[in-house]
Amino acid sequence: MKRSPRPSRTSVNLSASVHHQLSMYALAAGAAGVGMLALAQPVEAKIIYTPADIPILNNTTVQLDLNQDGYIDLQIGFEYSGRNLNLWASAYQKNGIMGYQSHKKGRWLASALRACDQIGPKGRFRHGRDVMWSFFETVSGSSKGSAGQWKNAKNRYLGVRFRIYGKIHYGWVRLSTPAFRPGVVTGYAYETIPGKSIIAGKTHGKPNDPGEEDFSPGASLSTPIPDTPQPASLGMLALGAKGVPLWRRKESVGATQ
Repeated sequence: MKRSPRPSRTSVNLSASVHHQLSMYALAAGAAGVGMLALAQPVEAKIIYTPADIPILNNTTVQLDLNQDGYIDLQIGFEYSGRNLNLWASAYQKNGIMGYQSHKKGRWLASALRACDQIGPKGRFRHGRDVMWSFFETVSGSSKGSAGQWKNAKNRYLGVRFRIYGKIHYGWVRLSTPAFRPGVVTGYAYETIPGKSIIAGKTHGKPNDPGEEDFSPGASLSTPIPDTPQPASLGMLALGAKGVPLWRRKESVGATQ
């Protein structure tokens, strides 16, 4: 009496292998789909810009929170009595205003930057209260004097250095300050990457914008993108370790061509 043939172990093992490879293929396809969705997301801008229309009235102080975290980063004030005028900016704690000294051992004055000027680690900053423009006249009118770059300034920029969670960031404040009249703050912006310079007047930017490279201390970029990515095919990913030689062979052929 002949026995009925047993099921082939080879066919059972093959079915299990195919099932495993199909599962691996589905996982690889899902991972690739998630990766493609991630790549499709828009790149977040590095520069945060806030338009404004804030008058700088006589004997008042404008307080600015550049990154909207609830902490005041700097103040701008205007004082005018008819014979004496003082327009000033003050940076808190370790924050700073970009400026210069009027002369050797002279007082510190805030710079009235133009559009496209760079604000960053190479600039000179000082914390405390700095003169933007000042004017004085004696009672008799026999003596007058003034100092600063902000007289009749239109759409000039105040360079700012401030901290977010202990890290240094750079930004700007745009102002127009007509002589002997209240001025106005028309906008401000800051760079979200710590230690990275910002261009006065620039309101947006992306990590790979040309002309924005900055290798200053503290500057850093997250999730760098490789120059020549070599993605594996879904079939090779499904094969797991067996697909590694095929992947390497494909890379070798591509390099030869």
